[in-house]
Parts: sequence; C-alpha cells; structure tokens
Amino acid sequence: MSPMIRGLSCVLLLGSVALGGCASQPSSEQALQQAGDDFQKVKEDANVLRFAPKDVIRAGESLARADRLSSYWGSGADVVHYAYLSQRYSAIAREHTQQGLNAERGTQLELERQRLQLALRENKLASVQQQGKWVEAQIASLTTQTDRGLVMTLGEQDNLKLSRDRAQSVADLLMDLGIDDKRIEVEGYGDQYPVEANASERGRAQNRRVEIVFSDEKGQLGAAR
Repeated sequence: MSPMIRGLSCVLLLGSVALGGCASQPSSEQALQQAGDDFQKVKEDANVLRFAPKDVIRAGESLARADRLSSYWGSGADVVHYAYLSQRYSAIAREHTQQGLNAERGTQLELERQRLQLALRENKLASVQQQGKWVEAQIASLTTQTDRGLVMTLGEQDNLKLSRDRAQSVADLLMDLGIDDKRIEVEGYGDQYPVEANASERGRAQNRRVEIVFSDEKGQLGAAR
C-alpha cells in the first residue's frame, strides 16, 4: 500500500470517529423538546405539585433559560446543559413525590393499625364486661339471703364435680406414694349419703369428707352405697 493511500485511510477513520461522537450527543432541539415534555408531565401532576413544588419551579426556570439560549447562534451546548438541568429537576421532583407518597401511606397504615388495635381492645373490654354480667347473673341466681347471710347453693352436677375432684386429689396423692392407679377407683357422690344434717356449719364440715374403702384379699369391694 502506498503512503498516500495510508494517509487517506487515516483521515477516513478519524472522520468516522468524529461523526460517531456527534451522533451520541442529542441536538439542542431534541434536548429542549425532551426537557419540555418532562416538565409538562410533572407540572400537571397534582401530587408532584403537592410534594415537590420547589423542584418543579427549578425545572421550569432551567427550561426557560434553555429556551432563551436556543435563539442565540453558537449556544447549542448551553441549551443542552440547561435542558439537562431541567430534566434532572423534573426527575428529582418525581423522586421526592414518591418518597412523600410512601411516607403518607406509611402514616395511614400506622393510623389504621392503631384504629384496629383500639377496636380490638374495645371489643375485648365489651366481651369481658358481658362475661362479668353473665357471672353476676349466675351468682345471683344461685344465692339467697338467709338469716345466716348470703348463701350460694350449687346444683346437683356442681356438687358431684366438686365431690369427685376432692376424691381425685386424694387418689393422686396415693399414686404419688407409689400405688398403682389400676388399684384405685374414684367415685363422687355429691350431696348424697350425708353423715350430719347440712343445717349447721359443723354438719356441712362433716359431710365434706373423703372415704377410702379397701378391698378384701380377693380384690372385691363391699356393696355399693
């Protein structure tokens, strides 16, 4: 290859690089148009105006300056610069708006959480109050005023349960002492088979008893009461 051709190739190569560099940069008209579109969107957004009004103002000021410079010869780079600033302020306005909306939603969720907690506490309190009233009504239905004072009379099933529970506690103690539970039978009789009249405190104390009946050598118990 001759020197002349080599030189020509170099010039063509450099020319291609220069054209590529120019193609990567937007023209002042394109930059101005894009900045204008972005600014139009943010200034029409009510949330942006609510959360980021200062950013919108800066975006508008930068866009207005880029627009004024576009009418001057040789100021293309300045137009691109201020158009870029306008776009950045528009983007920042959107970011600030999103942050504000997120914070606002967080506050609303917290208020809703507190409202639900209050409602749950109120419902729980109401439930407790209702249960208390029910208990009071049950107690009132089971008590009578006598010359001995206020007396509560438990029903047959309540007496049976108390009687069996008392006997079971003794059986549990025997099992703790090592007696096989298969050798123990528990029975409750309630207010049956009193040994004294319930009219006196002494009689009632005598009747609140636990009897242990032992089987014979064959494991047989006596006749049921």
